[in-house]
Amino acid sequence: MSRIWESLYSKNGLAAKFIAKELIQVLEGERIPRISDFTEKLSLGRGTVQGALKVLEDLHAISLESRGHLGTFLKKRDLHLLYEIAGIGPIVGVMPLPYSRKYEGLATGIVEAIEEIQKKSGLAFMRGARNRLEALKSRRYDFAIMSVLAAEEAIAESDSLEILRALGPETYVTSHKVFFSDTKQKRITAGMRVGIDYSSPDQANITLLECEGLDVELIEVNYMHLFSMLKNGSIDAAVWNSDETRAFRSLASSGFHSRKAQELAEKASRAALVIESERQGIKNQLDMLDYNMIIEIQKLVEEEKKYPHY
Repeated sequence: MSRIWESLYSKNGLAAKFIAKELIQVLEGERIPRISDFTEKLSLGRGTVQGALKVLEDLHAISLESRGHLGTFLKKRDLHLLYEIAGIGPIVGVMPLPYSRKYEGLATGIVEAIEEIQKKSGLAFMRGARNRLEALKSRRYDFAIMSVLAAEEAIAESDSLEILRALGPETYVTSHKVFFSDTKQKRITAGMRVGIDYSSPDQANITLLECEGLDVELIEVNYMHLFSMLKNGSIDAAVWNSDETRAFRSLASSGFHSRKAQELAEKASRAALVIESERQGIKNQLDMLDYNMIIEIQKLVEEEKKYPHY
């Protein structure tokens, strides 16, 4: 360990960890808080604050410029180093399995947007919005990606969650449709066996609305098995996302006949980034992401103009 890094274990070095957290929020070219601001907020002495800023400069985490009565400005910063000094680990999120170009594009956009703010990141993949929510609440992950529809349902059940950002239409799925085992079918009718996956709020809620008032048999299934079950005739119909190219190319499909199902499907097409409300530090970091960039990268991957990586 170098002498410089050893300095983090001194009194000034410990203070530098707190000040590093504050400076993460300051952009290059902006004025940093005054010494008195730091002393008041962090309950530190003036000499300790000055020593801490010197430690951060010696570590090349920041470069400061004094402009007299105008104050001290942040000339340059190394965000990755500031995060490391502050003891803030990588951001880790969870999203659906990347079985479609759309999800591959979304994953690529998220990873690149986090890299843009010089932050390490990680993505895990898990089927079922409810499963992802449980993992989020257990602190295994810092954020979870799901549809706006699933996010709103989760927030209605728990005030500890919030939608940090909702993306535009067709950022989660292009659309949902009803797929049929019999190529001659065009709508769900009485007597049909309809696949439903209760771990997916989108699929389950849309299915229930499309089947409302019909005497059908609801067959509980795993979302990932829908294609096989439709192909072998184990079920007659199922709501599925149209980005699943196998189904779209080889099965008959139709739009929704229920107006309520149509409205719900629109919400299900939009991606939402969900976090725990009390995790202000995570919120601050994710607020720095360029969400327009995420959408642009997603489109490039979908159009095969960019290779996915995540």
